[in-house]
Amino acid sequence: MSTEHDAKLAALIIENALGYAIFTMDLEGRITSWSRGAEQILGYSRPEAIGMLFGELFTLPDREAGADRLELENAKQRGRAEDTRWHLRKDGSRFWGNGMTMGIFGPKLTGLMKILRDETPAKLAEDQRVLLLNELNHRIKNTLATVQSITEQTLRAAQVDPEVRRELTNRLMAVSDAHNVLVDQSWAGADLGTIVRQAVAPHDHQGLSRFVIDGPLVWLSPQQAVSMALALHELATNALKYGALSTAAGQVELTWNLAHNQLGARQVNLLWRERGGPPVTPPRRTGFGTRLIARTFGQDSGGQARIDYLAHGVQCVMQLKLSGADEAPAEWSSLVAGQVGEALGEVLAQAGASKPASAEIVLG
Repeated sequence: MSTEHDAKLAALIIENALGYAIFTMDLEGRITSWSRGAEQILGYSRPEAIGMLFGELFTLPDREAGADRLELENAKQRGRAEDTRWHLRKDGSRFWGNGMTMGIFGPKLTGLMKILRDETPAKLAEDQRVLLLNELNHRIKNTLATVQSITEQTLRAAQVDPEVRRELTNRLMAVSDAHNVLVDQSWAGADLGTIVRQAVAPHDHQGLSRFVIDGPLVWLSPQQAVSMALALHELATNALKYGALSTAAGQVELTWNLAHNQLGARQVNLLWRERGGPPVTPPRRTGFGTRLIARTFGQDSGGQARIDYLAHGVQCVMQLKLSGADEAPAEWSSLVAGQVGEALGEVLAQAGASKPASAEIVLG
């Protein structure tokens, strides 16, 4: 294939790549050629653009900061320079452009080429998504704070036992902590390890850990993350009152593993095992924590849950079928309402109940 044929083919491709602004410059940044795509994206006709300085496509703050000159120098020195920023069209309007400036060698550097793409729709969509997430985060935080305040005032006015009120507050805080993890990940989900360490952190001591934590990276959906946080909160609270965490020598082993079945479905198996605590007596009633774990990890979710009241300590095995990270934040907000409502109902139901004996393990 001849050099002349290659040149014609390249020119044909450049001229018809209308989704890209492609133009060349001399080493001073003066435009020497201008594609049809550049006309459409930037608004300058070919005669208008030829001879124009590269910097005129940049906003005034970027020009004053030397962004155009820096891009040219990087392309000359390193062979290429990429940037993503707001650029200017001929009519003064802005567009979000991602582009690459490259050196033209033959064999020495003889000029520069810029390939630029208008990504404004994607940028505006992302900005809108971030705005909606921030608004949702703000509303959920305010809702949780309002629920906590109203609940505390209502239960105090009803002279509900302070310990019962603290239990509800701590459950609300567990929901709030899980929410914070999801916010950090832009609602894409949460790492199980992060949820575990956050749940046990209030009960651990620096330099003398009460927990043995081990497991691979497992990504939970938003709904699974908050449910796991609440389940671990109930187990940790129970261990602090009656189990391994109620004694100085007690420890909790918290491990999990990821598995795939023959169809490729993913499942996580998590084990909570207590050691070194007081002797365990099976409970005479089913508490909120037990029901929460059974429902969250039960057959409805495609998983299983089992709590064993062994003599040397409580052991809980949870099997959870992992779902995709495609749950909308709005769907998660309904979960928060449901969990908060159930926790409040449990507190009201137990408001007049007597405290169980300290030797008895009652999850909830």
